[in-house]
Amino acid sequence: MPVSKSLPDVDANLDPGGLIRTAFEMEDLTPPDARTIFLDWAIKLDPVLDPHIAIRRLIALYSGHAAEGHPMAAVLREGLGATTGPLGRRGGARARR
Repeated sequence: MPVSKSLPDVDANLDPGGLIRTAFEMEDLTPPDARTIFLDWAIKLDPVLDPHIAIRRLIALYSGHAAEGHPMAAVLREGLGATTGPLGRRGGARARR
């Protein structure tokens, strides 16, 4: 899956160490490797930044540059869904009332 165009530079705060950019440059990246890179990125992301917004910005930045079906794009979309999970879920005694 070659990269279709050269990738744009990204803010170091948004992509610490250029992990996501490097992942998009990898032609033989597998989904498990992409998930590992995503986890490393999430750990290095500045706690002040909202991960939901950072993921959306990364998707917008690289969507036109990555090959169709690139594993990193899929993992970013999965990560976006994980940050917007169900709200208001309750457990314990309140869930049984």
